Order: sequence, then structure tokens, then C-alpha cells
Amino acid sequence: MIRNLFLAALLTSVALAAAVAQDAPPVAREFRGVWVATVANIDWPSKPGLPVEQQQAELIAILDRCIDLNLNAVVFQVRPAADAMYASKLEPWSAFLTGEQGKAPEPFYDPLEFAVEEAHKRGLELHAWFNPYRALHPAAKGELADSHLSKTHPELVKKYGKYLWMDPGEKGVQDHSLAVVMDIVNRYDVDGVHLDDYFYPYKEPDEAGNILDFPDEPSYTRYQQAGGQLARDDWRRENVDVFIRRLYEETKAAKPWVQVGLSPFGIWRPGHPPQIQGFDAYAELYADSRKWLHEGWCDYFTPQLYWPVGQTPQDYPTLQGWWIEQNAKGRHIWPGLFTSRVGDPGRNWDADVITQQILSTRSVEGATGNIHFSMKAIMERRPGLVETLKELYAEPVLIPASPWLDKTAPEKPQVNWDGESRTLRLTATSDEPVARWVVQMDDGKSWKTKIIPASQGGGEDLLNDGQKLTTRRVRTSAGEIKVPANTMRIRATAVDRFGNESEPTSVTDIK
Repeated sequence: MIRNLFLAALLTSVALAAAVAQDAPPVAREFRGVWVATVANIDWPSKPGLPVEQQQAELIAILDRCIDLNLNAVVFQVRPAADAMYASKLEPWSAFLTGEQGKAPEPFYDPLEFAVEEAHKRGLELHAWFNPYRALHPAAKGELADSHLSKTHPELVKKYGKYLWMDPGEKGVQDHSLAVVMDIVNRYDVDGVHLDDYFYPYKEPDEAGNILDFPDEPSYTRYQQAGGQLARDDWRRENVDVFIRRLYEETKAAKPWVQVGLSPFGIWRPGHPPQIQGFDAYAELYADSRKWLHEGWCDYFTPQLYWPVGQTPQDYPTLQGWWIEQNAKGRHIWPGLFTSRVGDPGRNWDADVITQQILSTRSVEGATGNIHFSMKAIMERRPGLVETLKELYAEPVLIPASPWLDKTAPEKPQVNWDGESRTLRLTATSDEPVARWVVQMDDGKSWKTKIIPASQGGGEDLLNDGQKLTTRRVRTSAGEIKVPANTMRIRATAVDRFGNESEPTSVTDIK
């Protein structure tokens, strides 16, 4: 009897000790992204040609709203249509920025550099979003710049309906678009590169309403004359496949931590799974998106699941589950949500639709976040939307780690506690850059979590891109936080750019 009591007491003490050691809960992980569209000035800037100061103020307001809602990533459109929302030697400045294609901001600044720095100051990831093949959107006003691809290489650009479109069957198009992406990967401290659902264009009608075929007969004929055997539709899909594979391989070769994200139309093909009906992106856009996921040519996959829970022909949970089943390489699945349909007169969704979708994502294994389209609805505070997101995203979270890229956690941080100013300073204990710090503070009742960015340093290192030496900004690994007066214990960890989290450093002597 005594022996049994002794063992019970011993087990109880061990359990209590374990509870004390583990009472700081692990920080949850979820991708909470938002698209910021620049094409047609959907999200930013609010109109072309605004003064630089106003452009910057609008962008800062967007980033601050993201922080207010505990979002953790911005997918920022940098190339709407063979143009640039940043300083590029490959393509002209976008008319959606300055009102005139080819005209730089005055006074000069680089919006992408500004966006990256301001996002990172706030602990947000910044993913650069590209349209790989669109050459002119009808919303763009004014003349095309002399440096536009349609002027420098007219053989690569086709008129299609109201648009100009690059021909994906031309190797020169693939090489040019890939060079544009890699220019940003090499020159900017972006966290990801991102493609949406526009590959071959959505079908356009002629003046009589008849559907136009995409005018790629010359490039297909050359393919056949060189011995190519694929039927035209299969050849078109192969053109897209080759570009996506090259994009993934070249990004990883340059900067392994830069995530590659793909966001195709949410239905691969009608009938997959059986109840699903709707647009056939495989046949219409020549997008074999299931193949891209099967092959692992991305780090995150964001099918645009723009339909409510319970809409049987396009049911959100059904489609989400099907995409998870296709994920042979274990990549991140972060479905896209059409959040801008909340309060939109054409759809007028209730904010509860978004709640149900996010809860559906959280309810299954294999999906770990969402991306919202787009920021406009959030900035306009559509009915109930901000309140809904505040409730769903009540606490800050970490972005899920990507173990297929890197599994090595950084060393635990060195901490310096200044009791007089109640400031905790954190520094890295190895050369590996730290992206953010996790600081958990215990007030005796509960733990509060803060995720703070590692500071940005002015240091640069040299990269050789095979042709010339370029520079990239590198992060210094330091951070600090003010600690509330009622804090009794602190637990701090370091997180690298792959999402790996260190062992904790604890501070218990707080006075």
C-alpha cells in the first residue's frame, strides 16, 4: 500500500514538473495571406498617378491593417501585364502606378523595395505576384512605352480580344518572363514568388460573339516542323508545364528559402471529384494544375476555391479534400477565398461564408491556411468582415514550416534582460539569419504571445547570377520587445526563413 502511494506521488510530481516545463503552449501555425492587386488599381494604388507620398501612405495603411488582423503575409502584384511596379531594366513602369507607362515615380522611389522593407518591419512576409503572359490589360490607359515587349519583340506578342497576350509557345516568351521573375528573386528580399490562374487566356469573343482561338499557329507550326508530335492542346499544356518547372528549379537554385506559390482555378476538371461541375481549366486555360502539385513544382498550392460550403456542384470542403488527396509531395495547401464577395452587390455574401470556409480549412489535416482576395474588401470594412477576421485570427501565429526545403532549426536565442527599462533584447547565436522571434510572456494566469520581426540591417552580400555580380540585402538577427510589468516568466525562440523554430531560452529572474 505504502509502495503504491509512493509511486502515485512520484508519478504526480513528475506530471506536475512536466506541466510546469511545458506550460507555455506551442505557437499555432497558419498561413494568413491576402492578395494586393495592382492591375486596374483594384487594391493599390487607389488610382494611377497619385503623389508618391499618398501611394506610400496607402500601402502603409494596407500593411497596418494586416497587422491589426494578425495576418502574416501579403501577396503583392508586381507585374500586371508585361510592366513593372518596381524599378526594372527589363520592362517599363506600369501605367497603373504613375498614369503613364514607362514613367518612373517622382520623386523617385521603388515601390517593391518600399513594400518589402515596410512588410518586414511589421513581421509580414512579402510574396511577389506575377502574371507570366498577359501583355496589356484593357484598363491600362495611354500609349505603350518604347521598352514594352510588344515594341521590342512584336513577334512574341499577339492581339487576343481586348488584350495583348504573350504566346507561351514561344521560347523567347518563357525566357523573358522567367528572367523577370528571377530579376526580382535576385535583387529583392522577397519571401515568395507567386503565379495566379492566368496562363493561356480565358476565352475571348469577337465582335459577333464567336469564341476566338488563341493565335499561336506560327509557333505551333514551327514545333511540328521540328518533329513535335503533341496535339495542339497537349502542346499548349506542355508549354505551361515547362515554364512552371523552370520557375521552381531556378528559384530554388538562387534562393532556396524563397517560396514558390501557384494559385490555379479551383477546379482541375469537372468530375474530379465526381459531383464537381464548372469551368474546365485543363481544357480552356491549358493548365494541368494537378500535375504541378503531383510533381512538387511549388512550395505552396492555393487553388481558388471561390464557392461556399454546401454549394454542391462546387462545394468548398469537397474540392479542398480532393486537392489534399492530390498532394503527393506534401506541399502546403492554402486555398484562396473570394473574400471580396462579402458585401459585393453582385454576390452579397455574408461574412459567415468566409467563417465557414476558414473553419473548414482548419478542420482537415493537410490544409494549413488561406489567402484572401482581395485587400480592397478588408480596407473598405465590408459588413461584418473585419469583425469576423478579428475573431478568427484573434492571436498571432507562425507560418507553417517547409521541411522539404530545410529542417535545421536555428540556435536558441541569446537574451538580455534590462529590468530598469523592462526591455528584452534578443540576438542570434549563429550565423544563420533569423526571420522573426517568438516571445511568450506569463503573467501568472496565462501566456501571451508576441511574434516580432528580426531587424533589417544595411549589410549586403554578393551573389553571382552567372553574368554579373548583384547584391541582396541581408537581415541582421536582432530584436527587442517591451515587457509588461506583470510578467513573471518569458520564453523566447528564434524562427528562420524556412519556418524552423529553435529550442527556447527562458527568463525567470524578472524584477
